[in-house]
Amino acid sequence: MTINLAKSTTAPVMLVTGAAKRIGAAIVFAAHHQGYRVIIHCHQSEKEALTLAKKLNTKRDNSAEVITADLGLVNCPKQLEEFTQAIITTFGRIDVLVHNASRFYPTAVGDIKLQHWDELMLTNAKAPLLLSQALRPELEKSRGCIISLLDIHGLQQPFLGYTVYNMAKAAHNMMVKSLALELAPSVRVSGIALGANILPEDDSDQALSDRQKRQILSSIPMQRLGVPEDVADCVLYLAKSGYITGEIITIDGGRSLTIAGGLA
Repeated sequence: MTINLAKSTTAPVMLVTGAAKRIGAAIVFAAHHQGYRVIIHCHQSEKEALTLAKKLNTKRDNSAEVITADLGLVNCPKQLEEFTQAIITTFGRIDVLVHNASRFYPTAVGDIKLQHWDELMLTNAKAPLLLSQALRPELEKSRGCIISLLDIHGLQQPFLGYTVYNMAKAAHNMMVKSLALELAPSVRVSGIALGANILPEDDSDQALSDRQKRQILSSIPMQRLGVPEDVADCVLYLAKSGYITGEIITIDGGRSLTIAGGLA
């Protein structure tokens, strides 16, 4: 785990996990533009995270920092404590925790391995819960909030061939609702259920086939994919909305209205 220290100010602080690229980076950029100091968490994309932080610090000095860590550290209480302290020490406070880091790949029944379960549950359910618990005292101090990025396929319409991922996101969805009750009134907890807001990179193990892409696009009433900025706008809305907690906002261009599950 690596961390760079920055000078403390009174500006609020947002931590975004998995924030080096794509949706995470868009959230960081939008939050920074609104005056937040940002902590950019990454694991394997440190180069991109450092480039993003450098760009933001050029706009406003000592306003963006990078923490590099494998979220598997939540399995070790000592490492989780060190990670938590590193986060707090960065700017001296935490106001908004955004759970964005996620793994996504197919797990066809018959080929599911324990490794798949451990990996998908870790990023999509276990790490968000244990990190939320670890940062709870600091979030209570700031009367802050937790915002989780979910998936419409973890709510009611499962994605065919992705059983473990669907289960993990469903667990994360229930975490949001459970923590909203348990942490109220000091900490607000809400989620954003995504549809086809951004597709996996073609050269990754998360890549979708051309047929899957065509089917997804044809199922969206808005007839287009979403953009990361749609999600970033919603994150900032939830961060400032003091009377919203336990809410799951769907951002999918209407796709959840047209699918009954089983789309692959």
